[in-house]
Amino acid sequence: MTPFEILALGATATAAGVVNTLAGGGSLLTVPLLVLLGLPGGIANGTNRVGVLLQSWVAAWRFFALGVGGLREAAPVLLPVAAGALIGAWGISQVSDAIFERAFGIVMLLLLIPLLRELAVPRKQSQQPPSRLGPRWAVIFFAIGVYGGSFQAGVGIPLLFALSYAGFDLVRANAIKVIVTAVLTLTAVPVFILAGQIAWGPAAVLVVGYSAGAALGARLAVRGGERLIRPVLALAVIALAGRMLGLY
Repeated sequence: MTPFEILALGATATAAGVVNTLAGGGSLLTVPLLVLLGLPGGIANGTNRVGVLLQSWVAAWRFFALGVGGLREAAPVLLPVAAGALIGAWGISQVSDAIFERAFGIVMLLLLIPLLRELAVPRKQSQQPPSRLGPRWAVIFFAIGVYGGSFQAGVGIPLLFALSYAGFDLVRANAIKVIVTAVLTLTAVPVFILAGQIAWGPAAVLVVGYSAGAALGARLAVRGGERLIRPVLALAVIALAGRMLGLY
C-alpha cells in the first residue's frame, strides 16, 4: 500500500467506526474501498472483519467506562448470535467473489423494506425496558448472526431495530449492540483466517482507524443521546438503500 492509500483507508475506517458505533453500515464505506484498492470481494469482506472486531471491543469498553454497560442485557442472545455467525461466515467463505457480490446486493435489497418501515414508524419504547433479552429473541438474533457472519455490512442496523423493538432506548441499545457485534465478529474471523481471506496489511490499518472511530462514536452516543443517534441511523439506512440500488 502507498502512503496515500494507507491514509485514505485509515481515515475512512475512522469515519466507519463512528458510524458503526452510532448506528451501523460503516462497512459500506470500507469494503468498497478495499475492493477499489485491489482486493477481491471475498478477501475485502474477511479483511474488514479484523477492524470491526477491534472496533466493537473498544466501543464496548468505552460505553462501559461512560456508565452505559450492556453485557447483562446481551448475555442471553450471545450464543445464538455466535452460532448464526459461524454458519454465515463458513457459508460465505465457500463462494466465489462474483457470487458474494451478487448475494450482497440481493440481501441488502431484501432488508430495505423492513428497515425503512421501522425507521418511518418507530415503535414506542416501554416505560421500564427489560433487564435482559428473553429466550424468544434467540431465533431473531440467530438470524442476525447468520447475516452478520456472511456480510457484516449494515448488521448494526437490524440489531438496533430489534433492540429498540425490545424496549431499549437507542443509547443503551448501542451499548448492547457493540457487545453482540464483538461476539459475532470474534466467531466469524477465524473462519476467514482459515480460508485465507484476510490481507493483514490493510487489516492493520483498519484496526487503528476503526478503534479511533469507536472511541469517538461511543462518546458522541452518550453525550448526544437519541437526538444524535436517530439522524445518523436515518442516514445509514439511506446509504444502505443506495448501495442496494447500485447507486455507488
